[in-house]
Amino acid sequence: MMEFSLWKNLKKRLRRKRRPMWMLGCVLLALFAVTLLFLPQAGKGYAASPALSDNDSFIQSLKSQKMPLNVKLHRVYVCGEEMKPLGRLTINQIVKLLEAHKEWRAELDTEQHAVLFEQQVDDLSEHCKENAYFGVDKSGNLTLYDGAPKKEKVVRTFFQLDVRYMESSLPQDKLDELANGIRVSDIDEFNSVLSTYSDFAVEKNEKVMKSAY
Repeated sequence: MMEFSLWKNLKKRLRRKRRPMWMLGCVLLALFAVTLLFLPQAGKGYAASPALSDNDSFIQSLKSQKMPLNVKLHRVYVCGEEMKPLGRLTINQIVKLLEAHKEWRAELDTEQHAVLFEQQVDDLSEHCKENAYFGVDKSGNLTLYDGAPKKEKVVRTFFQLDVRYMESSLPQDKLDELANGIRVSDIDEFNSVLSTYSDFAVEKNEKVMKSAY
């Protein structure tokens, strides 16, 4: 309302005194400057609140909890997984644990009064180190097995192999090795086999290697 009243009074003065056009320009410039004084300044009082990360949101949700919570750590490996109980921890202990392991994800189960941490591990679980085999399933897919392929305990299926191309490119002993199962006991052997046979994937693209993770 103040801007409108100011503009109305200026127009009356201009009509009464019939000032030249250059004077009108000066008056309009002055009006513009006054108007700016009443506009909110950018960056003062209008800054957007930063988005909370998943861990920050989790910590915020913990504030409603008063009692200690049962805590478990779920380790997810390239091959295999493990669940490790961490005991019953206070809210402060849980927060400190998460701050020390910022790469972990956390979930709060309010009904069970429990917290589940999840850790991604670029390795094979101890069980996989002792039992993992690469082989080919009946559909021609490169497959990871828990035990020898003949037991058909599939852990993961990766990609379809171009069997004809593979037969024409590899020596017979390599073909027999894959058919019987290639034992892998660590992450380096795992990646080596996956890289070698990705050359014989039906669809050769970057997704082949990324599918391992």
